Amino acid sequence: MNLSLILAAAWFIIANVIALIPSKHHHWPQAYMLIAVGVPILGYVTYQNGPLIGLLVFAGGVSILRWPVLYLWRWIKGKF
Repeated sequence: MNLSLILAAAWFIIANVIALIPSKHHHWPQAYMLIAVGVPILGYVTYQNGPLIGLLVFAGGVSILRWPVLYLWRWIKGKF
């Protein structure tokens, strides 16, 4: 297991711990932080392990951050 996969696994663990903590802002500030940290990690995973593993990590990240992705999809769909 290389460094990029260790960082991705740590990101997933931190994201799940954050989801367990109550928040009155419905976790939006934490989601922005997770996105800002997760995008470079995803690029690093894809660079070191190839696009297939990168897609799997991306799918895992989307499953955790499903609401920001859903709102982005609705915004894009509304523009066209």
